Amino acid sequence: MTAITVAALQLGFSSDIDANIANVSRLVREAHAQGAQVILPPELFEGEYFCRVEDEGLFANAAPTHEHKAVLAMQALARELGVTIPTSFFEADGPHYYNSLAMIGPDGGVQGVYRKSHIPDGPGYEEKFYFRPGNTGFKVWPAPQDAPGWKLGVGVCWDQWYPETARALMLMGAELLFYPTAIGSEPHDTSLDTARLWRRAMIGHAVSNVVPVVAANRVGTEHDQTFYGTSFIVDERGDVLAELDREEEGVIVATLDLARIKRHRAAFGFFRDRRPELYGRLVEDI
Repeated sequence: MTAITVAALQLGFSSDIDANIANVSRLVREAHAQGAQVILPPELFEGEYFCRVEDEGLFANAAPTHEHKAVLAMQALARELGVTIPTSFFEADGPHYYNSLAMIGPDGGVQGVYRKSHIPDGPGYEEKFYFRPGNTGFKVWPAPQDAPGWKLGVGVCWDQWYPETARALMLMGAELLFYPTAIGSEPHDTSLDTARLWRRAMIGHAVSNVVPVVAANRVGTEHDQTFYGTSFIVDERGDVLAELDREEEGVIVATLDLARIKRHRAAFGFFRDRRPELYGRLVEDI
């Protein structure tokens, strides 16, 4: 089979991790009922987006992969439903802390962990206080067994702004790109609304790599930040297949034909016509 059905979840979160997990689980079940095989919750759905402030007490909320409540809950749910759930969480690894994603397969096992590569630092998004830059490198993952031989690529939030992330995942064999996100208002500039920029950046990745993109964001107001949702799924042309608005909670689902997408990608020639020998400047840190 070459068809795969994917879903993105959009919802608001509180400081109650058990309530958040229950709400995500409810939407995962809804997505599964609509045929979704890969179901993407938003970034750090375990609680409020805590990186708006620098508070050393919040490090206590981190946990190792196989002890984290959100990961354990999604493992049990994935195993029960036979779905894949890319699960974002606050990871503790000895004295180190990461913004991480556990790729949970349909058997409930953790296929591996990706640690977010690009870490933002600005008003309301002070992630460098909490997270080390990821040391895993980019990763791709096997699609569910109903779509054998295909691969999924996942970046986390700030990664989604970087064309290098999308292209690296594609060169590693990804056929679908997923981005869990927590993004909203900018405390330093209330006139700045990045929602349309956020979407354009990822649609650009879809078009220039001829690949579908799935993005899941949170909604609601947490203290002085309002998250703008607008989660979406676009196809390899950048055309919107499904989307949510700035406030609603819910599930979006789309079915994609991976074989057709692969043909379209080959026909465009973007990968055929790459000139890696000219790209050295991209890896110079000056």
